[in-house]
Amino acid sequence: MSMLLAYLDAIALTERLHRQFLEIVKVELENNGMHDVNNVQAMILFNVGDHDMTIGELTLRGCYLGSNVSYNVKKLAEHGYLSQQRSLHDRRSIRVRLTEKGMAVRNLVRQMVERHLGQLSQSRLDEQTLVHAIVTFRRLDRFWTQSLTVGNRLARLSPAA
Repeated sequence: MSMLLAYLDAIALTERLHRQFLEIVKVELENNGMHDVNNVQAMILFNVGDHDMTIGELTLRGCYLGSNVSYNVKKLAEHGYLSQQRSLHDRRSIRVRLTEKGMAVRNLVRQMVERHLGQLSQSRLDEQTLVHAIVTFRRLDRFWTQSLTVGNRLARLSPAA
């Protein structure tokens, strides 16, 4: 396989894996009769966990776009999954925390992940293989981050068209 094909395949596979995992979360929610929360919102609840965090911190922690996080946090609060409180130190910042209803979704996703871990131990995917994949993904992440930094710097230096 050429470097070009390997690179493009890695990009496509990364996106596909993310979509497949979200589909698995969706099925898990449906199988448990949870229809007022979607898969992305369930993962937000999972990532909040036992923490008290801002929307910005949540954005950095997960694979979410900022505006989507704000929208989903608003919906999760409206449906009783999250409680929101304006920060005492920075009135512009809102801190979120799981409610009991939110903890139930977080626990459902956690149980699903734990079930997957048991199934993984019976497959050809061991911890070493996953760690190697993570190292590769982090290298790609650094490469893309550096590419953005260089691209932004070049865009600022070039004359406007």
